[in-house]
Order: sequence, then C-alpha cells, then structure tokens
Amino acid sequence: MATLLEDIKKQSDWTVKAFKSDGIELDYSMGSLIEIDRFIQKYTKDGQPIKGGRLSKNFGGTIFSIGSYIGETLIKNVPDSKWITDDNDPNGEVNIEVNLADGTRCWPIQRLMKRIQNGLEDGIYPYGVSLTNKKADEKYDGAFWKIETEVQPMEPKKPWWKF
Repeated sequence: MATLLEDIKKQSDWTVKAFKSDGIELDYSMGSLIEIDRFIQKYTKDGQPIKGGRLSKNFGGTIFSIGSYIGETLIKNVPDSKWITDDNDPNGEVNIEVNLADGTRCWPIQRLMKRIQNGLEDGIYPYGVSLTNKKADEKYDGAFWKIETEVQPMEPKKPWWKF
C-alpha cells in the first residue's frame, strides 16, 4: 500500500499528463496555476462538476490529483518546503499540508475545494502567488482576471437519446 506522499508524487505527474492530453502544458511554474483555474472554470458550475465534463467521473480522485499538483508547484517554487502527511488520518487525502520554508502552512486540496465551491474569488493562481510572492521569482500575471470572461463553463452533455 502506497503512502500519501508516494500518491501525491504519482498523482501530480498524472495531472501533468492528463492536462497534456487536452493540449494544456503544466510545468510546475506559478503561472501554470492559471491553467488549473481555467480548467475548474470550464468544468464546474455552481460548485459542482458539469455532467459529461472532465470532473464528472472520479471527482474525489481527480481533486486529489490536481491538489497534489498545486502543492508540488508551491514546493518546487519555494526551496526547503515540504509536504506534511498523516497516513493514519482517515481524511488524510484532504488534510495533506504544505509547509513553506518560512513556516507558512497551506492545504492545497482544501483550497481547491473552496475554489470549486466559491469560484474565482478563491482562485488557485492568486492563492499560490500570495503564498510565494516573497520567495518565488515570478511576476503576477493579470491574465487570471480574464478567465471569467474568456472561459465559459461547458454545456452539460445530453444523453444521445434525448433530442
């Protein structure tokens, strides 16, 4: 049985491959977190996955995978940061924590769930930048603010037998 830390690494890599299959490059840069926000904007509506969309199946597993990518991105951009996991916690997948080098603590899965529930006001990109702005060497990308007008939720797919 794999540990949470092993699952995090595996699922973060899976997220990169899954997004790439849709033509989206994730490279563990802070800017790549905008792609996570675009993805959530496209495949959720009113805090729920859109039927027939990328999040409509294996929702929990996909959230864990994307959240793992978010945490790995923070860690790769802030040297001496690390994951804190508890394999004995029944909610360990949701409670995985990143400790940044300066002592800042964050919970990427919980933040991703808030992003889905509350929309862009809890955006992943601004969250990541605010956590790392003194440590990562990357300027804020205003493209985040265009997501609301440029990315519309996909239309739910109707079963073929409904005309």
